[in-house]
This record gives sequence, structure tokens and C-alpha cells, in this order.
Amino acid sequence: MGKFCSMKKVVKKDGKEVVVCDDIRSYLLEELQEIQEKEGFISDENMQKTADKFKIHPVEVYSVVTFYSFLTIEKKGRNVIRVSSCMPCEMKGSEGIVEVFEKKLGIKCGETTDDGNFTLEKTSCIGMCDKAPAVLVNDELVGPVEIGDVDKILDRLK
Repeated sequence: MGKFCSMKKVVKKDGKEVVVCDDIRSYLLEELQEIQEKEGFISDENMQKTADKFKIHPVEVYSVVTFYSFLTIEKKGRNVIRVSSCMPCEMKGSEGIVEVFEKKLGIKCGETTDDGNFTLEKTSCIGMCDKAPAVLVNDELVGPVEIGDVDKILDRLK
């Protein structure tokens, strides 16, 4: 397990010394990613257990979970489809891709199908601007995606 933060950083706030970075916190993000990989989301109970394990306030854990868009406090579908909404992707038609996914899945962006098979989301840049419009299907980067590719993507996942 590699360190994210290599040294202790102490700041003074309201006359008190506060540790904002140390060896313990350096593993927090990795721990949360492991929980999400196993559970599919990070529950309140898991946030409390993580806070206890790291000896930090649960609000610190919650703030990390809600800051990172790929961490979630809500159960998602078995397949998560994230359509990039960065400017290059939007200029190449990502909004049209979203609309086709919505129509084919019968849900709006941000929702999960009733059978729990699919969650559709927009996300910020996924580092595929050269392959715009880009889609992240679970952990697989796909791009450029055309409207006709939506059926192929969904068929592969069913």
C-alpha cells in the first residue's frame, strides 16, 4: 500500500494545531475505494467504521466520499455507464449519446434501472478528449462513441 501523503502537515487554526496530512490519512482514499469495490457503494455504517479505524471524525470520511465523483453513498446498478460531459465531448455530441442511453434504458441520467442492472451518469473529464465523445462503461474506457454504438454497448452488458 503506497503512501498518498508522505509527511505530517500541521496547521494552526483558531489557536489549535490541526493535523491535515499524516501517514494514517494517506490510506483513506485507498480504503474507501476497496470498500466500494466490495460493496458497490459506501454506506453510513462503512463510513463510521472507517472513521473509527483511522481515528478521525466521520465528517472527514464523508467529505472525501462526497468530493470524489467515482465514490458514492448510493447503491448503483451492476453496470455503471458514465458519459463524459467535458467540453470536447459535448462538442462532439455526448448529450445525444446520453439521450439515446436514456431512451434505451428507460431512465434519466442519474437514475438506475428497476432491475438494478444499469446506472447512467454524466461525469467530468475521463481523460479521453482525443476520443470524444467518450464513455466509461464500468472500468472500461470507450470512445469515440457514436449513437449506433449504444446498442452494441448495452447488448454486451446484458
